[in-house]
Amino acid sequence: MDKRKPIIALDFASKQATLDWLDQFPDQSLNVKVGMTLYYSVGPDLLTTIKDRGHDIFLDLKLHDIPNTVGGAMTQLAKLGVDMVNVHAAGGRQMMTAAKEGLDRGTPAGKQSPLLIAVTQLTSTSQETMQADQLITCTLEESVSHYAQISHLAGLDGVVCSPREAKLIKAATGPDFITVCPGIRPANYTNRDDQVRIMTPEKAAQNGCDYIVVGRPITQAPDPYQSYLNICQAWQEALND
Repeated sequence: MDKRKPIIALDFASKQATLDWLDQFPDQSLNVKVGMTLYYSVGPDLLTTIKDRGHDIFLDLKLHDIPNTVGGAMTQLAKLGVDMVNVHAAGGRQMMTAAKEGLDRGTPAGKQSPLLIAVTQLTSTSQETMQADQLITCTLEESVSHYAQISHLAGLDGVVCSPREAKLIKAATGPDFITVCPGIRPANYTNRDDQVRIMTPEKAAQNGCDYIVVGRPITQAPDPYQSYLNICQAWQEALND
């Protein structure tokens, strides 16, 4: 996946709605995210269609189960030809190691395994809700850093995190450990939606984010194509500074 392009969250409920929206980008090779709503509604056939159009796919299913189950699931997901998949770091190091082994086992011969990343804390989670609902008594930054470190030890390629924590994660793991950051909002976009820990594309680049994930500011914009170009420009200029 090209780091210079944002990952667009395709949070649609049907195959036709997704393809109709993608029709607005006939001259673009996009990074797109297919999440649970779309995947569970449509199934894997959509992934083939999106790949045939020349787009790269982050399949965002956030697996979290016992190691054997997650490893087996990853063996199957590896056959779908996607470019990035993920698990929940809260599943633990053994589960993540099994996920990596399953992914490598299922990748067809001669093909590269998808990038495997782990969710640290969702960008909709605040420190207060983390401590109250998860009974994690450390700070949110300490929790994210810990999850990143065990993901790194398990052999994963990176983590999903808030852009606010990207620099912290790089310091805890190393410069090559990937940070994939949702919660991106352009400066002129005033609706936080359900995101808590947000940042502009420019500040995300300055804070060490490798990939940014953008959904509604593009998909629900009056002119999605122009909104995409504007965010691309802001992101790429900030990366080059």
